[in-house]
Amino acid sequence: MFDFVLSDEQLAFRDEIRDLVRWVPRQMVLDMDADRIIFPREFLAEAGRRNLLGCRYPRRWGGREMDWVTTCMAMEEVGRLGYIFACVFGVGAELVCDAIVLHGNDEQREKYVKPLLAGEICAAECLTEPRGGSDFFGATTIAEERGDYFVLNGQKRFIVGAEGADYFLVYARTDLSDDADPRHALTCFVVDRGPGVRVEYLYGLMGCRGGGTGRLAFHDVEVPRSNVLGEVGGARAVFDTMMIPERLGTAAMTVGAAAPALDIATGYSSRRKAFGQTINEFEGVSFQIAAAVTLLDASQAMVYTAARAVDSGLGAAGTRRLVSETKKFVTESAQQAAHYAMQVMGGIGYTNVFPVERIVRDLRLASIWTGTNEMMSVITAHEWYREHRGYRESLRRGAVGLRDVEADAAEADAAEKVYE
Repeated sequence: MFDFVLSDEQLAFRDEIRDLVRWVPRQMVLDMDADRIIFPREFLAEAGRRNLLGCRYPRRWGGREMDWVTTCMAMEEVGRLGYIFACVFGVGAELVCDAIVLHGNDEQREKYVKPLLAGEICAAECLTEPRGGSDFFGATTIAEERGDYFVLNGQKRFIVGAEGADYFLVYARTDLSDDADPRHALTCFVVDRGPGVRVEYLYGLMGCRGGGTGRLAFHDVEVPRSNVLGEVGGARAVFDTMMIPERLGTAAMTVGAAAPALDIATGYSSRRKAFGQTINEFEGVSFQIAAAVTLLDASQAMVYTAARAVDSGLGAAGTRRLVSETKKFVTESAQQAAHYAMQVMGGIGYTNVFPVERIVRDLRLASIWTGTNEMMSVITAHEWYREHRGYRESLRRGAVGLRDVEADAAEADAAEKVYE
């Protein structure tokens, strides 16, 4: 339905992504969900071989110099294969690469971005810790400076690619003084898998299995100063820009992952008969399909609108509210759409005769990871009130083109407006 927002070049790229999705063997999908495949390195290698990873980045580093609209389209198409495929596709080629391309130097880009986009190596992001995830500045992983290297100690958990990745993007505290400003106390590092880097636990997950999700422990890991990303104490700048690929990418892949559930339920309800007619003739069924269609169409519209906003050059600060509310609305809408699909199918939808039950399990992650939806509401509210203060100030100054609609009430000047 949204082909009209895509150029011929983008539609051609979509065909390439769809060809990758068709290439994936059915057994790989089943083996990942059964935890027989711990990490889909073969899938990422094939995506890299086809030059489909990180399409936004410069050709110099292996990208295609495309935009966020194209990226969201690609994430959506990969999501149709399965949510975990989109997760691993995005974590390395979007999250980690974004950080290094935007904040790294050419030596780091040559060493870590180019081979990753070629599918030769894999990467993971390490942010969440055992004591918490949303409290970014409360990180307790530490990196002590020792001349031309740092000694890293701590733990990160719920890391997609903990088992499977060749290197990690790690946030650690480098200013250990008691009165350190948390906003300047953290540093971002590129950490190679090697001595002292251990996977100490692999999680048994409700869904999104096969992504090598585990807890990583760092024991006296020596990280060269050359692997500092950006500046020492400058992790906040990296973190701020990462919010776009984390949350907008999540929204896009969630639309794609939910869409097959709707497709399957639509086909099922068009053939399944009860009381002498196909069940899509009953409003109790067709109205649920209509609701799911509406939710996914609205979600896709929000994703492309947010992508266009980012492409316009507004940056992380200018799109913080839009990206946050998109992540929340889309993930919750997609979960509801999948719920409708299962409800329409009845008992058979709850079995593994159809993949709807797996889709429902997988999608439950969407409103939790890359910032919980409660945090998205916090950000949205904060940014909206900030924007509103600016709007009211513009009204007060008599900005051209703005109308104070509050003053249009019949008793606008009454003494009844009591605020405290």
